[in-house]
Amino acid sequence: MERPSWDDYFMEIARLVARRSTCLRRQVGAVVVKGKNILATGYNGTPSGIRHCSEVGCLRQQLGVPSGERHELCRGLHAEQNAIIQAAKHGINIDGATLYCTNSPCVICSKMLINAGVEHIIYHEGYPDNLSLAMLEEAGIRVETSTERSAEVTE
Repeated sequence: MERPSWDDYFMEIARLVARRSTCLRRQVGAVVVKGKNILATGYNGTPSGIRHCSEVGCLRQQLGVPSGERHELCRGLHAEQNAIIQAAKHGINIDGATLYCTNSPCVICSKMLINAGVEHIIYHEGYPDNLSLAMLEEAGIRVETSTERSAEVTE
């Protein structure tokens, strides 16, 4: 039996982290890794001390806002944002890191990841935000799906 790659392990951890999500529409998990070490994790949900959408309802759902649009109409933070915040809160430098995420980042998260110095993003499922991918490409950040990675043999 072939041993899973490091990428497979980190993506599985991202999926596990996503289970902590409090979002009613989409559960997303993110793991920031450097040198095979996990630096930070994040999942999408409301800020600390704020009631969850399961308690107060989802404004985006109530207004019929499509996925990938009007991010400001949400009580929660994205998984990538929470991972960056967790690293900052604990004084962890994520410059040069790889982000493993269950979904590709939105444009807001992409801008944050670019400025945080993340060099590589591996995601499992897409997200309807073409500007995000264009900006990541322009910034020189390697972006690929986990299915592309699973075809490669890694140590």
